[in-house]
Formats: sequence, structure tokens, C-alpha cells
Amino acid sequence: MEWDELIPRPASRFLRVRCRSCMGEQIIFSHTTHVIKCRACGEVLAEPRGGKAKISGLVVSVLG
Repeated sequence: MEWDELIPRPASRFLRVRCRSCMGEQIIFSHTTHVIKCRACGEVLAEPRGGKAKISGLVVSVLG
């Protein structure tokens, strides 16, 4: 058995999210504990849900 199989990988990731209204991009944490708003227009991009956050923007890419 390989070490890669024995060591668990984290379920959390950093996400590049695009705002639906102004199309601005921002990097956020997938398991955020705070409401994340767009820097340009103030629209809510992510809301905490006790574990994985509810992402309301468009996920452009997954980092890490």
C-alpha cells in the first residue's frame, strides 16, 4: 500500500469565483466561516453553511 493512499487529503480548497453581476474574480476558501462579498459591487459570493460554504458565484477554477 502506498503512502499517498494512507494519508488523507483535505476536502477544503481555494476557489477562483466570478461574480455574476460585475464579472469580477476573487479567490475564496471553500469552507469559509464568514459571508464573502464581491470587492467591486458588494454582491454575496459565498455564505457559511456549517461545513462547506454555499457558493453563489461561478467557480472558474479550483486551486490546490
